[in-house]
Amino acid sequence: MAEDRFSEYTIEDEREFDQALQEPSEANRRQWYVVHCYSGYENKVKRNLEQRISSMGMEEFIFQVIVPTEEEIEVREGKRRTYQRRVFPGYILVEMILTDDSWYVVRNTPGVTGFVGMGTKPTPLREEEVQRIMKRMEAEAPKVKVTFKQGQKVRIVQGPFADFIGSVDDINMEKGKVRVLVSFFGRETPVELDFLQVERA
Repeated sequence: MAEDRFSEYTIEDEREFDQALQEPSEANRRQWYVVHCYSGYENKVKRNLEQRISSMGMEEFIFQVIVPTEEEIEVREGKRRTYQRRVFPGYILVEMILTDDSWYVVRNTPGVTGFVGMGTKPTPLREEEVQRIMKRMEAEAPKVKVTFKQGQKVRIVQGPFADFIGSVDDINMEKGKVRVLVSFFGRETPVELDFLQVERA
């Protein structure tokens, strides 16, 4: 009975089955790659590559081009400034199916200096690495840029100690807090403040 059940399959079917096992599906082949480019030109390279994808009809092989950024707040001269900071200066991320043609389109985009990988073969990012980068980009609360170091003089710009000058005693990056030693009547008193409450003196 077992022979009858499988007798309808031909050698051709067997070949197709073997080929299907050997060839990864599009979902498996569609991966993220890190592309090195001139630092400071990431957005220009992104635009150049997107134009090439469109003009060369590569939309079915190259899907997304991303310049990873995160929002940062900086306090300068008592004013808050929010801006987009590049997470990986000199690099962009490209989601693509790697073929000779798609490699050529990306590699020969003006401003691109090469793929990141072992030898001449581009190495795709692992899924968990991609998720970590995307999560960082989608963070709701912007990061505060710390422009001071331990031991440096800072000016308090907000709160009851505004305009006092003190020295940085400790920086807690996780909590976004800084401990500043402020002089009162000749004695140094530690004051805990948010990063946004101080700036370099």
